[in-house]
Amino acid sequence: MSLDDIAAGLEVTTTQRDRGVAVADDTGASTVERLRPFADALPCTPAAAATVVAAYADGGSVGDAAREANVAPVTAAKTLYLLGEEVFPFGPTGRDVVRDWLDARIARTTAKRLVDADDDEFALAVYVETHDRLPAAEEAVADALAVEPGDPLADARSDLSDLL
Repeated sequence: MSLDDIAAGLEVTTTQRDRGVAVADDTGASTVERLRPFADALPCTPAAAATVVAAYADGGSVGDAAREANVAPVTAAKTLYLLGEEVFPFGPTGRDVVRDWLDARIARTTAKRLVDADDDEFALAVYVETHDRLPAAEEAVADALAVEPGDPLADARSDLSDLL
C-alpha cells in the first residue's frame, strides 16, 4: 500500500469550524442546589459550602474561602474534606498519633504536644479521622473542584538528557 492509497479521499480545508466552548457540567443546577440534599451532613449551609468551594477552586486558601463564606476556617476545612479535598493538617505520623488518642492509648495533651498542634488543627484531624466523606456530594461539586492531573510545568523543566 502506497501513500497515495492511504491518502485517497482525504480533503484539506483551510478553515476550521468554530464549535464553541465545551461544557462539562450538564446538570443545569447551581452548586447550592446540588449541595441541598446534603445539608444535614455538611457543617454549614449549602450556600456557605458553595461559596467555600468557589473561593477555594479560584485558588484561595482554606482561610480565604472561609472568610468569603463567613464561616470559621475549621468549618471550611471540614466542608472541603467532606467534598473530597485533602485537608488533613498532619503527615502520616501525625495521623497515627491522632488514631492513638482516639483509641485511648495516649492522653490528649500528649497527642497535641507530639503533633505540635493547636486546638483547631487537632479538632480538624479528629474530625477527618471520625467522619466519612460524602461521595455523592463529591460528584455534585466535581466540576468545580476538578484539578488537571499531571504536572503543568513538566514541559518547562530540563530532563537529564538535556544536561548531556
